[in-house]
Amino acid sequence: MTQHHNEFGQPVGFPVSNFRPAELPPRTPMSGRVCRVEPIDPDRHAADLFAANRAAPDGRYWTYLPYGPFETLEDYRVWMDKACLGDDPLFHAIIDQATGKAVGVASYLRIDPKVASIEVGHINYAPPMQRSLIATECMYLMMARVFDELGYRRYEWKCNAANEASKRAAVRLGFTYEGTFRQMSVVKGRNRDTAWFSILDREWPAVKQAFQAWLSPDNFAADGNQKQRLSDLTAAALRA
Repeated sequence: MTQHHNEFGQPVGFPVSNFRPAELPPRTPMSGRVCRVEPIDPDRHAADLFAANRAAPDGRYWTYLPYGPFETLEDYRVWMDKACLGDDPLFHAIIDQATGKAVGVASYLRIDPKVASIEVGHINYAPPMQRSLIATECMYLMMARVFDELGYRRYEWKCNAANEASKRAAVRLGFTYEGTFRQMSVVKGRNRDTAWFSILDREWPAVKQAFQAWLSPDNFAADGNQKQRLSDLTAAALRA
């Protein structure tokens, strides 16, 4: 990238012409071929999500989240009513279009329209959703809203630096690793170093094409196996 300098010869950032603040995310659904992502509603989603999470053999899917697991539906409802109904984080339920049931959660957070930066987080996929087409399509829908609808310049992904699965997922989805903040927090009585990733608006058109190629029915054989891996497609997009 070209280095820019001011009138004093000092290096400065590149000009951002015609910059406008981004918009706040609306409370409207995002629909795809296999899933729908909609603002969370405990009355409609809590029972489905609790049941889907109970399909897990143990509590390992909650290890890196600052809450959970939940032993009863009542406990889960209490947490949802307290944590999931605000504007930031803006929690969403991920709905399986085939069954109409909620099978996962994700949210927008650290929403800063003034500088057009936003984060995706609080991601929790119940066992029926893991390694499914839904798990990828819901992330694509949330990215498309951020960049195509709302005009953000930066989309962030952060995770516990010990969470190797989350770091691999970020790279697969087209995020670029930026570094690790050491001793950033204490979660469940343990130190948390936080790994930072991002996708920028100038990267999004190529990443979007990678998603669309992977999500196309043509990318899947009759037995359901993928022909091209998303990680290969996004890596090629970011190299271009």
